[in-house]
Amino acid sequence: MEKTLDELASLLGGRVAGNGSEIIRSVASIEDAGPGDITFVSDKKYARLLKTTRASAVIARAKDAPVGLNLLLVEDPVAAFAKAIEIFRPAVPPPPGIDPRAFVHPKARLGKGVSIQPFAYVGEGAEIGDDAVLYPGVYVGAGAVIGEGAILYSGAAVREGCVIGKRAILHCNAVVGSDGFGYSKEGPAYKKIPQRGIARIGDDVEIGASATIDRATVGETVIGRGTKIDNLVQVAHNVKIGEDAVIAAQTGIAGSTRIGSRVQFGGQVGVTGHIEVGSDVMVGAKSGVTNDVAPRSVVSGMPAINHSDWLKAASVFGRLPELKKRLVELETRVRELEGKDKG
Repeated sequence: MEKTLDELASLLGGRVAGNGSEIIRSVASIEDAGPGDITFVSDKKYARLLKTTRASAVIARAKDAPVGLNLLLVEDPVAAFAKAIEIFRPAVPPPPGIDPRAFVHPKARLGKGVSIQPFAYVGEGAEIGDDAVLYPGVYVGAGAVIGEGAILYSGAAVREGCVIGKRAILHCNAVVGSDGFGYSKEGPAYKKIPQRGIARIGDDVEIGASATIDRATVGETVIGRGTKIDNLVQVAHNVKIGEDAVIAAQTGIAGSTRIGSRVQFGGQVGVTGHIEVGSDVMVGAKSGVTNDVAPRSVVSGMPAINHSDWLKAASVFGRLPELKKRLVELETRVRELEGKDKG
């Protein structure tokens, strides 16, 4: 596929500064781009790379635009570059239809245009919405519901009774509806508490590879509309997460915790159970959240505290050996002075 820079500007809602007749054939990162490629810059710290890029054109904001390059000027370079990727490297979904090597229970209900690939399994009473795609090896349990336009990649599993919203994406080996980690202690042994609730995933949610969303003990585990969950995230039973949250890899959220909308969690965050994290909260990477967090807070550390306080504390950690030495010296000096006074 080829587009002139002018044509691309029309498609992306931007304007050209430079040669609008320049031919663009593909997209690339700013480091790897060559002739025929378009790249982007959205942060001033990468602007230095524009001096050496071989790209035929750059998507940028007007205020960040360098001189001497073909530019496509937009308000949001990241969003525009995402559209450019779709233009030059469009996804190729599998064709609709049911592969004969898949198993679909006779009592399952299938919408129009569904694609069910080899070795996928659809259980009794399950519902697959219009234009949904089940890649090879997907498991959809009895009574589960897969929303219109949802995409389940290879190895994804949606256990019995669970609900996946419209246009949701489950990446490889994601599991929705695994049993919650619930046991009662009887003497030295642990007895399993039945997990009979479901997990409900909202519209436009994306769940990363090997992430796990446990079903509720009773009731529902809920992931709100538009939330994005990275690879290797664990969401325990009866957790409620609001809309448009972003949760990075290796985060673990313990049972029955309530998390608001538009939260942002860095990688490897740990959240204890039975607490509430308000909307618009930001949690720094590797933080341990052990208490309720008020809306619009920014916290970091273990245990998580106000981010600015955490930065001050962290700046002291490296100096602790020196400070300890000075403290010992001061204590010694004080004892010497006290001894002189007594003498």
